[in-house]
Amino acid sequence: MKSNSTKYSQLIKAEAMRLGFMACGISKAVFLEEEAPRLEKWLQNNHHGEMNYMENHFDKRLDPRKLVDGAKSVVSLALNYYTEEKQQDPNAPRISKYAYGDDYHDVIKEKLTALLEFIRQEIGVVNGRSFVDSAPVLDKVWAKKAGLGWIGKNTNLINKKSGSFFFLAELIIDLELDYEEESSKDHCGTCTKCIDSCPTDAIIAPYVVDGSRCISYLSIELKNEIPKEFKGKMDNWMFGCDICQDVCPWNKFSILHSEPRFQPKEELLNLSQRDWQEITEDTFKKVFKNSAVKRTKFSGLKRNIDFLYSIK
Repeated sequence: MKSNSTKYSQLIKAEAMRLGFMACGISKAVFLEEEAPRLEKWLQNNHHGEMNYMENHFDKRLDPRKLVDGAKSVVSLALNYYTEEKQQDPNAPRISKYAYGDDYHDVIKEKLTALLEFIRQEIGVVNGRSFVDSAPVLDKVWAKKAGLGWIGKNTNLINKKSGSFFFLAELIIDLELDYEEESSKDHCGTCTKCIDSCPTDAIIAPYVVDGSRCISYLSIELKNEIPKEFKGKMDNWMFGCDICQDVCPWNKFSILHSEPRFQPKEELLNLSQRDWQEITEDTFKKVFKNSAVKRTKFSGLKRNIDFLYSIK
């Protein structure tokens, strides 16, 4: 006879798949002892750049029980966003694949809300919170603990069967469940393609990224002017960057996503280099109505485009 924890775990995983998640794994809510010195060193080296929020809630980042009273389980979820759609003009400034469609925060939050509601309907009173890349949770560490993959040399979570083009999210709940066995196997081997291909040398050592040098940081998180040292090194990226994932051999196993809300707008794919250089605020609002690109605001995107094409 199945124990309740096994039955509940199976229920949750089946519903997660029905909601469109690519993978679901569960780990015990504990203090992340090994991560504490790593995170502290990364912050001390200023690898977070201007992302000052990374310095906040240090204890909460390492202990989910400080985020949810009585937390017992961290349910880690992966949602695929891989697409082979491309911007038509090869010379146009580029946008990361993950931002082609609707803002992933909104899409995933709805799915997590539905999953938590399902848990409460099927199991009873369960206290919990959902997290999508917007709270002090170390997504990749929890996903690794939940058996969803390993953390690669570019610090992305990689899965043998599906590569790395997926979002991570969590439900932290006060329900005892069955826990996966964390795989300690690293399948990067001697490969250094991600390190060799980064035009800004952001991957300063295997498994260590200086966030302040990353094109994604420079084009999204950085609110001040982009430092001149990166002139000519942005590889035509105006929002985010996919280089270290595009070159990763494991991404040959990526499969196309099936999330309708991640489908790109035609006008986004059709804008030429010149269109982007002459983009107006009205066009920005229309093309990026429900998009994660709104985070940069019109002024931020214009700054990025100007930086790519200005001669100075």
